[in-house]
Amino acid sequence: MVGSIRCESRAARAGLVSCCRSGTAHDSMYVQRKDGIAIVPIDPGLSASHSNSGSRQVPLRELALFFLRLGTTAFGGPAAHIAIMEDELVRRRRWLSRERFLDLLGASNLIPGPSSSEVAIHIGYLCSGWRGLLIAGSCFIVPAAAMVAALGWLYVRFGRLPATAGLLYGIKPVVIAVIVQALWGLGRTAVKTTFLGLVAGFCFVLSVLGFHPLLLLLLAGSATCLPELRISRPSLSVFTPLAVASGTVAASAPFSLGSLFLVFLKLGAIVFGSGYVLLAFLRTDLVTHRGWLTDAQLADAVAVGQITPGPVFTTATFIGFILGGSRGAILATLGIFFPAFLLVAASGPLVPRIRKSRAAGAFLDGVNVASLALMAAVSWQLGRVSLVDFATVVLALASLIALLRFRLNSVWLILFGAIAGTIIGVVSGVPHPG
Repeated sequence: MVGSIRCESRAARAGLVSCCRSGTAHDSMYVQRKDGIAIVPIDPGLSASHSNSGSRQVPLRELALFFLRLGTTAFGGPAAHIAIMEDELVRRRRWLSRERFLDLLGASNLIPGPSSSEVAIHIGYLCSGWRGLLIAGSCFIVPAAAMVAALGWLYVRFGRLPATAGLLYGIKPVVIAVIVQALWGLGRTAVKTTFLGLVAGFCFVLSVLGFHPLLLLLLAGSATCLPELRISRPSLSVFTPLAVASGTVAASAPFSLGSLFLVFLKLGAIVFGSGYVLLAFLRTDLVTHRGWLTDAQLADAVAVGQITPGPVFTTATFIGFILGGSRGAILATLGIFFPAFLLVAASGPLVPRIRKSRAAGAFLDGVNVASLALMAAVSWQLGRVSLVDFATVVLALASLIALLRFRLNSVWLILFGAIAGTIIGVVSGVPHPG
């Protein structure tokens, strides 16, 4: 496969019009030029490597530079990150084949954790081994986490000033619109059958009533997986055990840096779906159960996650800084991303089998629709604390129309919301909701 890739690349540079394998023992290519035939030698090691693994070896420096740039500039969430990686690394740089890229994307969706970060870690491992795994993941995550930590410092120090309060006042309605747009797009893909639609609706209701997000994900996956396992009469009755898990009561738990690390380590190991699903777990653990955050602070953390590039899971960095300063930011970041490195290292060899499993695919369908239900429940909760007056409602609706009808980039809308909110905050003095 790489032979044709190298041939096409050289052909493009030399004005060649076609190429084909020579079929000789010398591993060369017959290339049809406009003025005759040329024989182009191919690197046998590279050819064998690419054909066997669907990828090629990449220097660590090149790997680090690409993912540093991606982590510093890639706005738009996981879908945008993955699209950029496919365009840059498959089409332009040809670090790996499209088939291999799709395998890695599917594997990332079948394990918990931040999907775009896990695709980056997969690519690093595939192209440069264990060192590549660490470098690609770290270079993608660290720039975004550093920016979020800086915003956390500004929030703690200046968060109650009118200009800063107005900034978040204008951003949060746009964030609600971005989440709704994501729900609309993902829902059209994920809800493939009437049964999946019923599962999603049921999960939404139970999530609003206080059922634990992890239990909803597991049981939704089980409900859709049962038919593939040939268990008779699968139905929504699988959700009946949830009765014993509902009714989460608001409580307060003592804060410590150790418990902060363990909370985010657990979240990194169990959260399926996009970064927005993380918000449901954060609200359950940190707002409802432990009482470490308010809904308004969580909404602010979501807004900060939206105005920075890189993984949405760096919301954990912001929360860690609010609760425990710089050490809290570091521990929360390490806790939530560490499982992704371990899960990618463990699941990589299993990708071919997972990809072919009908039962695993059906389970993922259920997890996906439950994830959308959790996202919808979180957007409902955040909307209650973000859409506080006529101006914020208008801003949210206008942003939603711009996203769905005119397909404007969410970054520009968030920037507009920030400017509008700042002006309102300075002129009229928007009270901070915290």
